[in-house]
Amino acid sequence: MEIQPVDLVEIISVVMGISVVLIPIIGLTARFALKPTVEALSRIFEGRGRDEAVQLLERRLSLLEQQVDAVEGSLGRLEEATRFDVQLRSGEGSEPSRIPGASGVSVPLEPTPPEKQ
Repeated sequence: MEIQPVDLVEIISVVMGISVVLIPIIGLTARFALKPTVEALSRIFEGRGRDEAVQLLERRLSLLEQQVDAVEGSLGRLEEATRFDVQLRSGEGSEPSRIPGASGVSVPLEPTPPEKQ
């Protein structure tokens, strides 16, 4: 068996001829095959970004709710203190010898002397 010499020009011309037809076919195939994959990946990454943004907004909203609750509590205590201060200044409902009991009945602080008969 004899080894034939390789004709380099002929091989290059065959490869170039096939490439003229194969390159557009490969391009079209890649475009139609890869486009849905690329779009799906972009939607996944976009959705992940949205999820993170939503979680961040939820955390911020939760912190705002906690701050509003704290402000409401402080405002309630301030209103009670103001009412108490106004009551002290006006002298309403204050009997120096009595304190309110558990049932709302005033209990004397000092024992009353026994009545003489």
